[in-house]
Amino acid sequence: MKKGMSVSTKQRFTRRIKQVLSVLIFLLWGSSQAQAADDPNTGLMQTTDVLFLLLGAVMILAMHGGFAFLEAGSVRKKNQVNALNKIICEWSFSTIIYFLIGYPIARGVSFLVPVQQMEAGHGIEYVRFFMLLGFAACIPAIISGGVAERAKFWTNSLAGGIFVGLAYPLVEAFTWGQYSTWLASPDGWLASWSFCRAGFHDFAGSVVVHATGGWLALPAVILLGPRLKRYEDNAIKVSSIPFLALGSWALIVGWFGFNVMSAGTLSGISGLVAINSLMAMVGGTIAALMISRNDAGFVHNGALAGLVAVCAGSDLYHPVCAMIVGAVAGAIFVFLFRVETEEWKIDDVLGVWPLHGVCGAWGGIAAGIFGLEALGGRGGVSFFSQLLVTGAVVLFTLIVSAAVYGLLKVTAGIRLENHEEKIGSDLAIHLIQANPEEAI
Repeated sequence: MKKGMSVSTKQRFTRRIKQVLSVLIFLLWGSSQAQAADDPNTGLMQTTDVLFLLLGAVMILAMHGGFAFLEAGSVRKKNQVNALNKIICEWSFSTIIYFLIGYPIARGVSFLVPVQQMEAGHGIEYVRFFMLLGFAACIPAIISGGVAERAKFWTNSLAGGIFVGLAYPLVEAFTWGQYSTWLASPDGWLASWSFCRAGFHDFAGSVVVHATGGWLALPAVILLGPRLKRYEDNAIKVSSIPFLALGSWALIVGWFGFNVMSAGTLSGISGLVAINSLMAMVGGTIAALMISRNDAGFVHNGALAGLVAVCAGSDLYHPVCAMIVGAVAGAIFVFLFRVETEEWKIDDVLGVWPLHGVCGAWGGIAAGIFGLEALGGRGGVSFFSQLLVTGAVVLFTLIVSAAVYGLLKVTAGIRLENHEEKIGSDLAIHLIQANPEEAI
């Protein structure tokens, strides 16, 4: 009898617990539904978008390590420390300048307000800044490769700061940012032109980032002039193919964050962007392999050329077309690097003008061709819109760079003294060699 009562008591107790839990679950569910009704962007999607952007930002940050090692492997040993130092210092300078000046110009958002005003969406504006900073900081990193081994550290850093604070944000503002409705909106000013009928499209920065950086670099390289003895006996060689390859691979891996996470939100992510990035990288690699007859430097840069070119239309192309765009970019890089450095005698150390400038411009224009529905793409693009805006960015960046570097050349100077260049920028600027133990 006592045993039966014990069972009955347990059953009643269990039922009461279930009832209480049901009421709690109902209340919690009702509260969450009320919250969602007030703000549909709260909750899980907000936090996942923050994490999504943060992961993209970290992957792009890692790409700058790729820039550093790509340059360190491409210069002589006496300039390797300088190559590594420049990239991390330029990232640091860019962070401050873009935070205070560049981002407000590009996006119309100032961070000089109480943090309570920026807490919406779990602080998503902060991580959005972090990710977009990675794009902005590419500008001085790209230029760095072109002016390597003979540029003054501080004047080149000043030029990079001007570009990150003013030139690049203006390009960003009119293509991605607060004024983008003029050029990029399907209902904007550019799309209203009868021969355009679509806005400018650059999903991940072929033109906005890479062409901007590459064409800003060209006047700097020309105004600096070639390295000492560069064309006397052609004795200048790269120092480390392994470092060069390491830098290329770091950039390749990070590029999938650069492209895929340009969606901006987890709900906007697309596997099409990922596969197109892969196919373009492969196309660029194979094209460079065949044309250069298996030159390791060209092969590893050919992969990057393909990725530069695919950024703009990576969300539009059929994968076969993405491979074609990448292959054309790989061929462009090999051909133009040889023409630029050997025939025109422009000493662009890493070939940043053909790699980023020309391949970036090609990517912007290619989006208006291979993105069309007739070629298996998603459509919504115009060849003329792509051509006009790409040309405008090229012209703007050439004028700005020529003005900035021209002014710096006649005032502070932009090139190391001959004796400094001879001993190498590692000792001349940083007072240390890449392998100090070997110098003892």
